[in-house]
Amino acid sequence: MSKSLVIVESPAKAKTIGKYLGKDFEVQASIGHIMDLPKNDIGVELEKRTFEPTLIVSPGKEKLVDQLKKAGAKADHIFLAPDPDREGEAIAAHLAIQLGTNAAQRKKIRRVTFNEITKKAVQEAFNHARDIDQDLVDAQQTRRVLDRLVGYQVSPLLWDKVRRGLSAGRVQTVALRLIVEREREIGAFKPVEYWTLDAQLHPQGRTPESFTARLTGIDGKRATVETVASPALPNGVSSKEAVAELEKAAWSVRAVDKKQRKRNPSAPFTTSQLQQDSARKLGFNVRRTMGVAQRLYEGVEIGPEGSVGLITYMRTDSPRCSPESIQGARSWIQSTLGAKYLPAAPVAYKGKKDAQDAHEAIRPTDVNRTPESIAKYLSAEQQKLYELIWKRFVASQMTAAIFDVTTVDIAAKARHTYDFRVSGSVPVFDGFLKVYEVSKEKKDEEDDELGNRLPALSEGEKLALEELKPEQHFTEPAPRYNEASLVKELEERGIGRPSTYASIINTIQDREYVVKHGGARGRFYPTEIGMVVCDLLVKNFPYIFDTAYTATLEGELDDIEEGKEKWTDLLGGFYTHFEKELKVAEKKMESIKAMELKTDEKCDLCGSPLLLKWGKFGTFFACSAYDKKDKNSCTFTKENTAGKPDMNTPEAQEAEQNEEYCENCGRVMVLRRGPFGMFMSCPGYSEDPPCKTIRKLSSKQQQKPPVPTGEMCPLCGKELVLRQGAYGEFVSCSGYPKCKYVKQNLIEGMKCPKCGVGDLAERKARRGNIFWGCTNYPKCDFTSNYKPVAKKCPKCKSPYLLEKTLKSGVYLFCPNSKPAAAEEAAPKKGAAAKKGAAKKAVAKVAAAVTEPCEYEKRIGDAPPPPTVETHGPVVEKEDAELQPVS
Repeated sequence: MSKSLVIVESPAKAKTIGKYLGKDFEVQASIGHIMDLPKNDIGVELEKRTFEPTLIVSPGKEKLVDQLKKAGAKADHIFLAPDPDREGEAIAAHLAIQLGTNAAQRKKIRRVTFNEITKKAVQEAFNHARDIDQDLVDAQQTRRVLDRLVGYQVSPLLWDKVRRGLSAGRVQTVALRLIVEREREIGAFKPVEYWTLDAQLHPQGRTPESFTARLTGIDGKRATVETVASPALPNGVSSKEAVAELEKAAWSVRAVDKKQRKRNPSAPFTTSQLQQDSARKLGFNVRRTMGVAQRLYEGVEIGPEGSVGLITYMRTDSPRCSPESIQGARSWIQSTLGAKYLPAAPVAYKGKKDAQDAHEAIRPTDVNRTPESIAKYLSAEQQKLYELIWKRFVASQMTAAIFDVTTVDIAAKARHTYDFRVSGSVPVFDGFLKVYEVSKEKKDEEDDELGNRLPALSEGEKLALEELKPEQHFTEPAPRYNEASLVKELEERGIGRPSTYASIINTIQDREYVVKHGGARGRFYPTEIGMVVCDLLVKNFPYIFDTAYTATLEGELDDIEEGKEKWTDLLGGFYTHFEKELKVAEKKMESIKAMELKTDEKCDLCGSPLLLKWGKFGTFFACSAYDKKDKNSCTFTKENTAGKPDMNTPEAQEAEQNEEYCENCGRVMVLRRGPFGMFMSCPGYSEDPPCKTIRKLSSKQQQKPPVPTGEMCPLCGKELVLRQGAYGEFVSCSGYPKCKYVKQNLIEGMKCPKCGVGDLAERKARRGNIFWGCTNYPKCDFTSNYKPVAKKCPKCKSPYLLEKTLKSGVYLFCPNSKPAAAEEAAPKKGAAAKKGAAKKAVAKVAAAVTEPCEYEKRIGDAPPPPTVETHGPVVEKEDAELQPVS
């Protein structure tokens, strides 16, 4: 029987579908993309405007590609089965390029797609194998080229004008623009005062059953305040006047309106709706939501069943579901909840006009796998997300919830007639709410209405006043974006696609253009560097980074996918605009890093005018009397807080989902602003004596305060302190930065064997490994991976030996042995510029040692292995993956 090769993206997916295909199919994983544009070059042809990309095998994937080629050469058929979207189609196309090196190989390559990883869906997909869809590939390739053109040609401008390490992105810049513009709206917002007036009433002459009604108007006219949506009074004076009259007024029911209201269920999840509901209900950020959903889609071990795909594909714009899945949901509702919860006909949902309808909505692959029945096989986060998806899908096929809604209009007659209104409801039938409650970003009037309970009232009935409750309010600006509301805004504006939202949000945080405060459900604040980058890009590229134009490009990418537009035509139109703006920006973009603006502020130390400058951490004030050449000149600096986001808001100070505790004194860490930006600190930071534990927002580890050692600095006489650095703890002078003395762990009684001048000191490399080097560096470059010992070799008379620790014990050995000499001379990681340089250096030195010394002596036992008591608990990889990503 013929053998077939199937290639998917991930090992988890390979494992799940492998059991459905049988022994005649070999399933392997490409581990994502195997080809991409080169990193050290733009990789796009621009001279002739063909925009042809130069694709290479992704670094690190060479062995994998060779392995897939060998497997493909042996197979009679090759099925490419990456995910059913543009990205997956591009991966399939790149696999076809590598595996289809001749006509015979190309002939046996076919593409298969499935929306869910179930036995039926997978087997059906292989019965309908097709050719690669070049339109889908072109759409993905066009997006990749667009992003490369912007990133590789605009980012260097930011390096030159602001600082290195910054990046510009076609869509990420527009997302940043939304956050920056919202921050400026908040900063410019002027609150407007308004007053609401509530009356607590009860039916006159009956057992008191009170309710609260709100003022809506006076003498038949709505009570309005400019910019305030709900009825209100403009100030405290008008409120007092109304209260004075109403205390003497005659209250009665003017009208009673009773009706039934239905509340219909929502459609099954699309990608963006899942991201929003997951953020609001579960506190998952977008990256975490999509990561967990990916694992649920690709397969989870479900006891004897083995690996099972639990949900359909999680990147979709469509609320459509297959007839079979709808029938499955209806059968479950009928048998479990009863006929009253089942509509007479299946419920169909329509997507947005421009939604891509290639995939179904996100739903469970089998509705009979209830969250409760498989909970023991899922991690906590998998169980929560699966339950959310399952309940939303089942609820979408249930009957509407029904409420009896009563609206009562009330008249209070005095010198004027004051109009009050109250609405309330009584649930008649819970319907879909028995399974799923839809989350909302804001509470609305319907929520208030559905939450009130009213006594039975009749038209003309007299009412008794219990209490008047005037309350002052001020209008508030639009709230800062959180992940859910930013995703909603991007979707509504047509910017990006739901599958790209996670990378957009991650990028603007990773670049430190925005920070999120307030826990997992926190809101985004632009940093000063984010605001500067946004302003420069929007000012110099007004067309390319316009929100409407970015949305238009998304529509054109959809046209390419549908075969309505050539990809080169889109890129040609884009590059015409982009090239013009790029040339202007190269000449006119202002240099922020060279900024020195005179200000009216004075130096706190010497009274000289202060200059506004740009530094690594943003703008700051510096004394104009500072002179680099004069060590005695004024060095005063202070932070510039003007124009920066206000971080003292309640949402910014809101505790993280898991509170962070000071590792020094145990108190809850708080957010502070310093001269170099925001940081977490111990609340005792300014106390006497202080606790100076801090953590930079970009760092995961706390920096403990310096600890006095009792020793004195040999250079200046001040006390030495134990500090935490990038590579661990070290001892230095408390007088830093004036005194830069750092105590080194030296090997006593031994000078450098190479130069004979410097001492040998213990050092720690960037990756955490320990080595020994000469203190006379860079004049002397002696280093050793093993600790040198001041003893002569008894065999070859080497002036020193090396000490190494193995499981079998601690040994002394000669540096002139072939392995030791080769290892010591090998280039360190990152030093070898060419592939294989390290191996060649090792071979060369080993060959040079013609008469190796074999001296070796055991001098002690190896230290005991680490235990929980000595090194703390071991963190399992699975547990680490379950931590929230924020």
